[in-house]
Amino acid sequence: MQDDSRKSGARQAEVLGPDTIEARMRTRIRETIEAIVEEELEAALGAGRSARVGASRHGYRHGTRERTLTTSLGPTTFALPRARLVKDGATTEWHSATIARYQRRTARVDEALLGVYLAGTNTRRLKGALAPLLRGGPMSKDAVSRLVGRLREDFDTWRNRDLAEEDIRYVFLDGWFPKVRIGGRRERVPVLVTLGVRGDGHRVILDLRLAGEESAASWGEVISSLIARHLRKPVLAVVDGNPGLLAALETQWSGIAIQRCTAHKLRNLQAKAPARLREELTEEYRRMIYAETASAVEQARVRFTKKWQLRCPAVVDSVKEAGDALFTFLRFPRSQWKALRTTNALERINEEFRRRTKTQSSLPGQDAVLLLLFGLLRSGQVKLRALVGHQDLKHATKAA
Repeated sequence: MQDDSRKSGARQAEVLGPDTIEARMRTRIRETIEAIVEEELEAALGAGRSARVGASRHGYRHGTRERTLTTSLGPTTFALPRARLVKDGATTEWHSATIARYQRRTARVDEALLGVYLAGTNTRRLKGALAPLLRGGPMSKDAVSRLVGRLREDFDTWRNRDLAEEDIRYVFLDGWFPKVRIGGRRERVPVLVTLGVRGDGHRVILDLRLAGEESAASWGEVISSLIARHLRKPVLAVVDGNPGLLAALETQWSGIAIQRCTAHKLRNLQAKAPARLREELTEEYRRMIYAETASAVEQARVRFTKKWQLRCPAVVDSVKEAGDALFTFLRFPRSQWKALRTTNALERINEEFRRRTKTQSSLPGQDAVLLLLFGLLRSGQVKLRALVGHQDLKHATKAA
């Protein structure tokens, strides 16, 4: 019995190996794909295999053909059924909506290919870099070019979409400066990002574009584009204090409530104070901004101004420059103060983008910046959470 057990274990060791887990998972993937497509086909035909259902049948099967689809576990070959659909006396070939015609890779694999390419890897090295993912899956030299072309078309459609149906209450606007290779040199170029908050609290990117500089003219083009795409004037704009942006808002959306980002203003104040006073300044500024009630904020504001006018007048001058726009959030529901005090919602998107490209000294071109960020948004890799306090957005139209 002992010898038999050893022989059984030896035979098992010969069958199993380092690729056993993924091999079995690929088998399960094939079975899953075939089951999904079979379910889709039965719905289209109105009948299962060999079922006799009379007039409710919409067509007939006629065999299968082999298809290979590269998933995140490598290429999987499966049997794709064929069928003819009959409608109004005409016969058409059935095509799966789950696996499109000529599709060779899943969306997840395509996103990986695009991400690596747009981050700066050339097509010659890309296949080698993703060899563990592709596992010999077919990929022609033009595959990435076609993917980028389709992504560019999708991006153009997205940034020109009509916004009339978007119930936007708040907007967050800010510029970000990634490094891009232009004419053989690494340059920082501004990407102007507009984030909107719908009436149900969900955040959505409204506009994304490159500009020569973060000026009134550049931001004016952004807002003009939003208006041309039928976006109604929001109740509130949360901004970093860029003079060009403030001028564009006043020109295009006169009367809109403005909230200056309190985090940006703190950095400005710290730069104006001596190093030995910065910790104390930061603590007292935050005590003012994060007070529990509007009256407490106002009291702290008076104390802050009186104290720092004596210790560092430049700090008070900077606070006065922002004026009441630094405290606009007080006019909105208390539950939303945390979300409306800063442009941090945009900062999180920028941080995700930096994380994806931190190993690159610069991106290969200006188009790559927008396409990579759009690709991350479209694939859901950049998550946009609902606004904190969104349950009180019904009061937003009355706040300003």
